[in-house]
Amino acid sequence: PALFKTAPEWVAKVVPENRHMSYWAPDIMKLGDRYLLYYAVSSLGKITSAIGLATNPTLDPKDPAYHWTDQGVVVRTKEGDDYNAIDPSIFHDPDGTLWLTFGSYWSGIKLIQLDPLTGKRITPDSKVYAIAFNDSIEASYLCKHGTYYYLFVNWGSCCQGPKSTYNIRVGRSSAVTGPYLDKAGVDMMNSGGSVFLATTNGPLIGPGHAGTFSAMGRDWFSSDFEGDLRMGGKATLAIMPLRWNADGWPEATVNDVKAGQPTAPATQ
Repeated sequence: PALFKTAPEWVAKVVPENRHMSYWAPDIMKLGDRYLLYYAVSSLGKITSAIGLATNPTLDPKDPAYHWTDQGVVVRTKEGDDYNAIDPSIFHDPDGTLWLTFGSYWSGIKLIQLDPLTGKRITPDSKVYAIAFNDSIEASYLCKHGTYYYLFVNWGSCCQGPKSTYNIRVGRSSAVTGPYLDKAGVDMMNSGGSVFLATTNGPLIGPGHAGTFSAMGRDWFSSDFEGDLRMGGKATLAIMPLRWNADGWPEATVNDVKAGQPTAPATQ
């Protein structure tokens, strides 16, 4: 079921051009005894945006405790700012700290620290870290493997089906706040970012919005594709094995295996 039957009251004040409950790019994590769900509220191509938070003790709609509670704005941007508060991605560091990456175009991808108890910004005026920039950039995602933090971002254009030019780039850092460098040592703030996943000769066009998780004893990578030529150019979702090479860089291959069929061996 939908999170909200009616829009949270703050939306009309903070993002007045968003009149149709058009929210996107949600990210969810269980922390303690509740689920934190972050989502973007904006108008396409506008910098008047906000990232909201909703919480729920359960994801089972049949549970009597099931109820999404609006927790309000986590971070917002308005005309005159140089970054855009959309595409939230939550990251829980093994050291216990909680972080949120976000951003789209303008001056790029930002990082703020969150309070693990509230899920909100650690202080109203806490530092906003700049961690990646490119002329076209959005859909950031942060994870940790070994001693490195890995930042995935999207370059290119989305939302155009087979005409989308989305591709996923990656860099890494020994500190969560950066700097994030690609395989050639170029800072992601200087348009660095090694190609991780891009359109190939297959039917899947424009990989975007990275995600990782562990299951069945291995790591996995998730991504949408902006256009699937077998479905008239509609978007689709892919989950693929995630490998870490000898230098500690992530790798994934789109094998186009249908649900229910065996996946590639773990040694590939």
